[in-house]
Amino acid sequence: MARPTVDLGIASFGIALGQEQDVAATAARYVDNPERVTNWGYRTYHRAAEGVHATDLATTAAQQAIDRLGIEADSIDLVVFTNSDVPEYLYWDGAAALARNLKIGQVQTLLLDEGCAAGVHGLYYVAATMAMQPEVSTALFVAVNRVSEFHRNRMNVVNAVISDGAGAAIVRRGHPANRWLATEQFTDPEHCDLLRLDFGGAVQPLPRPGWSSTTAPGGHAEVRARFGNDPAVLRSYLQSRYARMLDAIDGACTRAGLTRDEIAHLIYLNDSASSIAAIAEPLGIPLARTNAALAPEHGHMGGADQLVSLAVQLDSGELRPGEVVALCGISAGRWSATLIRV
Repeated sequence: MARPTVDLGIASFGIALGQEQDVAATAARYVDNPERVTNWGYRTYHRAAEGVHATDLATTAAQQAIDRLGIEADSIDLVVFTNSDVPEYLYWDGAAALARNLKIGQVQTLLLDEGCAAGVHGLYYVAATMAMQPEVSTALFVAVNRVSEFHRNRMNVVNAVISDGAGAAIVRRGHPANRWLATEQFTDPEHCDLLRLDFGGAVQPLPRPGWSSTTAPGGHAEVRARFGNDPAVLRSYLQSRYARMLDAIDGACTRAGLTRDEIAHLIYLNDSASSIAAIAEPLGIPLARTNAALAPEHGHMGGADQLVSLAVQLDSGELRPGEVVALCGISAGRWSATLIRV
């Protein structure tokens, strides 16, 4: 078995969730065909209270992880932060704001803006920094999703109910448990425009008059349009997403010197059971050893899905020492997989 390039493990976790909401009771606020949403299988999701933003959730999760480990925030050498939704401000660094909220002094930071997959491969950037900088011994990694309901309709972007939550991990050099083994990621640049929001940037700063996320066609129509409304082409793309996810997992296994059959658990996006099974079954992993049971209770928290699920399953005892867990995720055109040994 190959040894990891750097000796590190996750020493502590923190979770912050928005207020619990019932999908069936609230779907009609977001879409005019609620049955389509309830058919996805989600029961509850989390919606942050007004005035609670992404860095607020991130700060709460991070402080919980710090307190659980019993360290001072100022002992953190690196802060890596990813937000998979719209940030609070333009020309602004959420990683620096998180460090300031935690009252960390001068510190190295990294801000990731790579969608739902960044909660997986963000751990690689932590590992890479530690490999190159021996003086970095403690890192904070936080992944958060807080839907901006002005910009996005949380029930009409993808086939998932988008949820508000944050997961935090304190990574320490030499920690003997929850050890990072390897990460594999790659991008298909052809699909970088999928799920693009066409206003708010320099090209088109403002939405067209009368635009509303409640009545806008949403991600489904945009994806179909990008594939020319050809069901066969769209179906082929969707099938290729799963195949490429398996390629990423295999790549991580190769880097770690492992084989597929050594993976005991799979944690994917908080997607439907059928989507999770499409990746788990080729790996020989039963659905009971995935996040399929957690997904309907939490909704899709963007890049925070995997950290939150990993923390919950560790706390519940579902993951046993020595087992290998594959964290994996997809964003628009990007696939990522990270292997963790409990």
